[in-house]
Amino acid sequence: MPASEISAGHVIVKSLAAHGVKRVYVVPGESFLDVLDGLHDSPIDTVVCRHEGGAAYMAEADGKLGELPGIAMVTRGPGAANAHVGLHTAWQDSTAMVLFVGLIPFEHREKEAFQEFDPKAWFDTGAKRVMILDHPERASEVVAEAMFAAVSGRPGPVVVGLPEDIITQPNDGIIHPQIPVAQGGMTVTDWKALKSALMEAERPLFVFGGNDWTDEGADTFTQWLESHNLPAAAEWRCEGTVPFGSPSYVGPLGYGRPQHTHEVLDGSDLLVFVGTVPGDVITDGFTARQNWERKNFIVTIDPSLRGRSGPVTHQIVAKPDVFVRDLVRMDLPVCDSWRTWTNELRAKQVEFSTPPSAEPGDGQAKMATMMANLVKRLDEDAMVTFGAGEHTNWAHRYFPTNGYASMISARNGSMGYSVPSAVAASLQYPKRQVISIAGDGEFLMNAQELATAKQYGATPLIIVMDNQEYGTIRTHQERAYPKRVSGTQLENPDFALYAQAFGGYGVRVEQDKDIPGALDEALKATENGQFALIHLIVEQRVKAY
Repeated sequence: MPASEISAGHVIVKSLAAHGVKRVYVVPGESFLDVLDGLHDSPIDTVVCRHEGGAAYMAEADGKLGELPGIAMVTRGPGAANAHVGLHTAWQDSTAMVLFVGLIPFEHREKEAFQEFDPKAWFDTGAKRVMILDHPERASEVVAEAMFAAVSGRPGPVVVGLPEDIITQPNDGIIHPQIPVAQGGMTVTDWKALKSALMEAERPLFVFGGNDWTDEGADTFTQWLESHNLPAAAEWRCEGTVPFGSPSYVGPLGYGRPQHTHEVLDGSDLLVFVGTVPGDVITDGFTARQNWERKNFIVTIDPSLRGRSGPVTHQIVAKPDVFVRDLVRMDLPVCDSWRTWTNELRAKQVEFSTPPSAEPGDGQAKMATMMANLVKRLDEDAMVTFGAGEHTNWAHRYFPTNGYASMISARNGSMGYSVPSAVAASLQYPKRQVISIAGDGEFLMNAQELATAKQYGATPLIIVMDNQEYGTIRTHQERAYPKRVSGTQLENPDFALYAQAFGGYGVRVEQDKDIPGALDEALKATENGQFALIHLIVEQRVKAY
């Protein structure tokens, strides 16, 4: 090709770099070799993963950790199928993510060629857009459109198909400029309506959530709440936007929530949802907050209010940071009723979240002892990641999330998320403590990504709570089919030896008295550049609450 032209695959890489992308998560395939070649001399770090599900989870976690979409690249057919789980997580969690999928050559289309599939048929109902690059001259434009679609409105996943013969064709190399994203904001009508509702309320509650905040917005929001003695609760698995130790933070909502935050949904005379909506999990299966006389304000950039249940008094179309920018200009008196209400809720949260004694007891290891000792050893900016299962409740209850994006999890209840998300978080923040709390069933679904951690120097501490079962499913089973345990029991290997085989530090803990020493050694290993794993053998039916 002429010297002035480069391949469409190389233009894709240059366009991602122009958007500020620093890292892509890849499982290579012959279908997108030209893109891989473009990454060779690119400033973008290429993180080679061991399974497409792990790569997609890492990209989804990356989308939660920063202001740009997370980027994954996989191959056609089986590779795309394996990545689908991360796409579903991004869809339900409203996470900005772009999945690039190598495809069969354009000329082989609709002949049932090797690994052929229809990207639109597979992904159209679970992605914001599905785009196929059929013209090499549009390569940069398609990247810009995909990045824009992922972050505009309610964030979510976008799929870009790359036919292997198209990406090798010449392109003029012109990079499409980044497309600006509308932020919304409060109108005068919005501002007056919210101020009036707040001044009339005696028991208001803010509910924060979503992945569309920044550190600055979260800090400003917290300061405003505290200065007005107003309470705030966290959407399920979104803790940290208002810090764990804030006098305004009153606890998490959703599955495994403390009783006081469930009751407050109907006990409040004004709810203001910021960055999220009162959906299925928050409202306990669309049952709470259904009284149409109660006031609900919803602040979201998504005008469709997708996923919302119950009444809506007023919608404010704005991203959280812009809403907070306008909110802090509101001149509100500090009401005694707000102070009393907030203090009452805060006291219940403090009681609920205070760890038990860190002093080990006799006998088998206990997760309560592990959490009490872990909390004592955490840095102020420590992060926690986890997938799905009853083991996550220990983090919900006790882990001190002290800033936005300090809890990274899958709100679609997806298992296998713990290790990939921990790797992504550690690569994004190499100087921070990253702790992942995994269940024994959940851990092995993507434990192979410990190899990725070793290869790229990620240093999370992974605590595997081993109760030899799929605990959440067993709990439901006991409720519906008492004393008929079926399909939920597990026999596990030695996870400590598994971690050592991948080049990390691993220790197996069976006795409660051994927990403090094991934690000290594991954390020391992470400080010295290793990932670490504690295999904690606990009783089968142990629960956080």
